[in-house]
Amino acid sequence: MPETKVKKEEDFHEWYNEIVELADLCDKRYPIKGMNVWKPHGWQIMQNIDSMIREEMFSTNHKEVYFPLLIPESFFKKEEEHIEGFSQEVFWVTHAGDNELEEKWLLRPTSETAMYPLFSLWIRSHSDLPLKIFQIVNTFRYETKQTRAFIRVREIHFFEAHTCHVDFEDAEKQIEEYKDTARRFFRKLCIPFIFNKRPDWDKFAGAYYTISIDTLMPSGRTLQLGSIHQYRDNFARPFNITYEDKDGTHKFCHQTTYGMSERILGAIVGIHGDNKGLILPPVISPIKVVIIPIIFKGREKEIIDRCREINEKLKKEGIESLVDEREDTPGSKFYDWELKGVPVRIEIGPKEIERGTVVIARRDTGERIEVREENLVDELNKTFNLMSETIYQRAKEFMESHIVRVKNIEEAKKYKGYIVELPWCGNKDCAIRMEEELDMKTLGEPLDRITVKDKCASCDKNGVTIVRLAKTY
Repeated sequence: MPETKVKKEEDFHEWYNEIVELADLCDKRYPIKGMNVWKPHGWQIMQNIDSMIREEMFSTNHKEVYFPLLIPESFFKKEEEHIEGFSQEVFWVTHAGDNELEEKWLLRPTSETAMYPLFSLWIRSHSDLPLKIFQIVNTFRYETKQTRAFIRVREIHFFEAHTCHVDFEDAEKQIEEYKDTARRFFRKLCIPFIFNKRPDWDKFAGAYYTISIDTLMPSGRTLQLGSIHQYRDNFARPFNITYEDKDGTHKFCHQTTYGMSERILGAIVGIHGDNKGLILPPVISPIKVVIIPIIFKGREKEIIDRCREINEKLKKEGIESLVDEREDTPGSKFYDWELKGVPVRIEIGPKEIERGTVVIARRDTGERIEVREENLVDELNKTFNLMSETIYQRAKEFMESHIVRVKNIEEAKKYKGYIVELPWCGNKDCAIRMEEELDMKTLGEPLDRITVKDKCASCDKNGVTIVRLAKTY
């Protein structure tokens, strides 16, 4: 079958750009850099991912909201540390027609400063807590680096959950819940990842600490899929988010957030795809099964009718399917659907009709087997599960085989395209020196406590933890 012009293993970034276009995920020709047009196939995949997010949020008692896009400058200025982190990235609205606005507005880069003035009105008593909400919206950041579809854009399809709690301990329980949510969610998407506690100088502006959710792309660069933030009362104080406790005293809330973006789709494209196109986890594929009639002259109607019967049967069983009745060759149809990443192809011709069977082909392995019609639904569900496990394990093995622990910078230099783990004293200057010598970025520390017996890789002090570094997007 035809393959991409650029091979994934030879030039990942060019291959990625080619796949995004050939698979009809988005159109990058919109005249504002980093603001792409979602095409139907890409948008439906993203909507299916959003549905999974909503399912996870509703199962943990979050409520969905939708806040306005525009944030008044006065709201934004209430949290000075937040401004310092985002001030160079925001888009400002200064005029309405020819009239200059009395107060500037900005397009939300994230929604803390939009939501929290309202939280101060919503929360009155301890009985109002915990407050757990989320929204799925577009956010805007003035990205100055090279843009790349889904990975680095200026208009971002964004999920953000925000919570308020009575104290730090209850907020810490929420952090643990979010970690469990991330484990479930990304396992369903067949994406392996590691948690990293970001260094203090690179945590989210205003956070007490930040946990990043990082995966490794085939390019050897890590991609941050999302992040979890513990705010303590750092935002509650400037926004006056307080509650009356049982004893009548007023206390500041403690807060957390959990955010993810369309980078999830970028990870799916990059990690699972091959030189024939996308490989979509069945759980998010808009079409799980495409049925291809293998037409023989004189038997066209019989074959098409059988394909339609099978299609109706699958739909009744809740399996999204489609009969490709285009006047084109089977090979051309195979190529089109492989590009789009449809998990399973069914082929039906005269031989299959005579035997009461169909041929099913897996997108990930190309394996083809003949199945009796009465066993088809069970066989498809089995195939979906096998495919999900196969592509997850393949990605997991790749990532785990590209994480290496070494003792010093010279040894780390041997591992290009890896996540390297080095003993660290915890000093910022030492981590910066490692970054400069390795031409990598600090991901942070593992969440688990690790006993370190070696000296810091950058100085003569004893190491107190492990620091992870990698090339990043």
